Amino acid sequence: MYYATYSMLTILHTISIIRKKLVNVDKSILVLFGNKVSKLRKDLNLSQEELAFKSGLHRTYIGMIERAERNITLLNIEKIAKGLGVSIDELFRF
Repeated sequence: MYYATYSMLTILHTISIIRKKLVNVDKSILVLFGNKVSKLRKDLNLSQEELAFKSGLHRTYIGMIERAERNITLLNIEKIAKGLGVSIDELFRF
């Protein structure tokens, strides 16, 4: 009984480690994208509020994207690209 419980705990621990690594991998693209949006916005001397207005999005949403807290949709990527006056592919040139 003890061995089975220990084995199960080991498996659960391993799964937990793998999940954490997957979350970090998934989030890295969000960080890169958010940093790119932030850099382009600052290069244009735009506030988050100004970019939000130009993009037709909410100010807090722009902040969440820049902090990698939101997984943005393609439709909103297009809106941000238009708001920044760049092509969509420029947002992905990290």
